[in-house]
Amino acid sequence: MVWLMASATGLIVANLYYAQPLVGPISQATGLDPGAAGLIVTLTQIGYCLGLLFIVPLGDLVENRKLILGALSLTGAALFAAAFSSSAALFLAAAFCIGLGSVAAQVVVPFAAHLSKPETRGKTVGTVMSGLLLGIMLARPVSSLVTDMLGWHAIFVLSAIGTGVLAFVLRSRLPQRVPAHAMSYPALLGSMWQLLKTTPILRRRAAYQFCMFGAFSLFWTTVPLVLAGPQFGLSQTGIALFALAGVAGAVASPIAGHRADKGKTRSTTAMALGAGALSFAVPLLFTQGGYAVQLGMLVCASIVLDMGVSANLVVGQRSIYALGAEVRSRLNGLYMSIFFMGGALGSSLGGWMFAHHGWRGVLLAGLIFPAAALILYATEFTQRAKP
Repeated sequence: MVWLMASATGLIVANLYYAQPLVGPISQATGLDPGAAGLIVTLTQIGYCLGLLFIVPLGDLVENRKLILGALSLTGAALFAAAFSSSAALFLAAAFCIGLGSVAAQVVVPFAAHLSKPETRGKTVGTVMSGLLLGIMLARPVSSLVTDMLGWHAIFVLSAIGTGVLAFVLRSRLPQRVPAHAMSYPALLGSMWQLLKTTPILRRRAAYQFCMFGAFSLFWTTVPLVLAGPQFGLSQTGIALFALAGVAGAVASPIAGHRADKGKTRSTTAMALGAGALSFAVPLLFTQGGYAVQLGMLVCASIVLDMGVSANLVVGQRSIYALGAEVRSRLNGLYMSIFFMGGALGSSLGGWMFAHHGWRGVLLAGLIFPAAALILYATEFTQRAKP
C-alpha cells in the first residue's frame, strides 16, 4: 500500500511540471508573449496552492477516496484541454485547473500517515514523498523526451490517459477512510486560520520550505533556458538527460525521514538548508573552466539542491503530522500551500531575472532564498524554539 501511494503521488504531482521545460515551444504555439511565459508554470502552482487551501482540508471532513477520485477527474479533463489548446488563454486556464486537481496527491500523503505506526511515520512519509519527488524530478525529462519524439501536445494526452488509469486503480485498491468530524465546510476553513495562529512549528517549517521550494522552482524554471542557450546549446533530449541527474536527490527523502524518527530533526534541517545555499553559491563563485566543467558543476548543483529540498520537506511533514490525526489534512494543506507559494514566487522571479539580468542574476536571486531560511533557522537557538 505504501508503494502504491508513493507511485500515485509521483504520477499525480508530475502533472505540475510537464510544462516547465516546454515553456518555449508552448509559448510559440499558443502565441503567448515571451515576457509572460513564466505564467505557464506560475498559474499551475497558484491553482495548486488554492487547491491545498480549499480542497485538501476536506480530507478531515469527507471520505478520502471519493475526494481523491474527484480531484483526479478534474486533472484529467484539464490535461485534455491543455493538449488541444490553440490559444494562450485556454492553455493558461487549463494549467490553472491542472494545478487545482493535482492536490489529490496531498490527500494521499496524510492518508499514508494515518495508516502508519507512529514510530515509523517519518520513514513511511519519507517513502511516499520519495515517490512524489521522483514525479517532480522525472516530469521534466519525460516531457522533454516525449516532445522531441511526438511534439509537446503528446505529453498532455498521455498524462490524461495515465490519470484515468490511476483513478481506476486507486478506486479498487485504496481503503475507505471516513473522518470523524461533523463540522460544516465553512467552519472547517475557518479553523485553518486558528491552526496557523496557534501552531508555531507549522509556521516555522512552512517558512523553511517556502524558501527552499522557491529556490527549487527558480532553478528548474530557468536552467532549461540556460542549457538551450548559446553557452551549452543542448537539445530537449540533452535537457532531459540533465534533469535526470536531479532524480538522485530523491534518495534523501527516506534518509531524512528516518533521521527525524530518531530525533535528529534540527541537524537534518541544518544540512538541508545548507545544501540549498551551496547549490547556488558554488556556480556563482566558480565561473572558470570550460564547457564540461561548467556543465558538470550545474549537474552537481541540481543534485545537491534537490537533496536539500526533499530532505527539508520530509522533516517538515514528519513534524506537523505528529500534531494529531484529527487536523492532519488541514495542517498538510496549510504547510503545502505556503511553500508552494514560494514555488510560484521562485518560478516567476526566475523568468524575470533571467530576462533582465542573465544567469548570474538568477543565481544571486536563488541564493537569497536558502540564505533567508538559514537566518530564520538561527533563531531556533536564540529563541529556544522546539525543533
